[in-house]
Amino acid sequence: MEKQQLLEYLKGEMIVSCQALPGEALYKEEGGVMCLMAQAVKNAGVKAIRAQGVLDIKQIKEQTNLPVIGIIKKSYEGYASYITATMEEVDKLVEANSDIIALDCTNRERGDDKTPSEFVKEIKEKYPNVLLMADISNLEEAIEAERAGVDFVGTTMNGYTPYTEDSKQFNPSLVREIVENVKVPVIAEGKIHTPQQAKQAFEAGAHCIVVGGAITRPQEIATRFLSELR
Repeated sequence: MEKQQLLEYLKGEMIVSCQALPGEALYKEEGGVMCLMAQAVKNAGVKAIRAQGVLDIKQIKEQTNLPVIGIIKKSYEGYASYITATMEEVDKLVEANSDIIALDCTNRERGDDKTPSEFVKEIKEKYPNVLLMADISNLEEAIEAERAGVDFVGTTMNGYTPYTEDSKQFNPSLVREIVENVKVPVIAEGKIHTPQQAKQAFEAGAHCIVVGGAITRPQEIATRFLSELR
């Protein structure tokens, strides 16, 4: 799907994040689980998926034929970020035919001493046609990512950096602030747990939204219920 076509396709839509990591009950080394989760949300009308790891991305695309925002979570010494942290992960995500590649663009330590902007530019030089989504935590990072050449900015990391850790709930004000200050589409993601919060994201001007834990992580959902009951 060409960029403009994909932009129009995603406008006003809810993307669902289907992820399971080693150590979690739904993780299997051979895969086969997240593609079924993706099929289930497709059956509900979801138009795109965010997924982690080459195997899951390939299986989800084969199962659903939906566009996928691809990431690879891998920790490296000296890196605070672990979402698509190096070119090795980008290469693998391109090979997996990710429709969009998301990467951490927060202003935290990188082991290669590059800024997020330098890394984005390096990716665009190698893969000029790849669509990039910057996972950011605040307005400053969103503006810097847009200047570097990303195609989307997402509020994925708000609340997960040392300088935004006080943000414990979904923050529609941040979405609105970013929408007012960048021209690229803004994807609201992170801590969207209810349909009401999803509506708030669109009212704030989000191009589309990503919902994950509230739909596809049973352990997280059960924990949330139990914490309210106890």
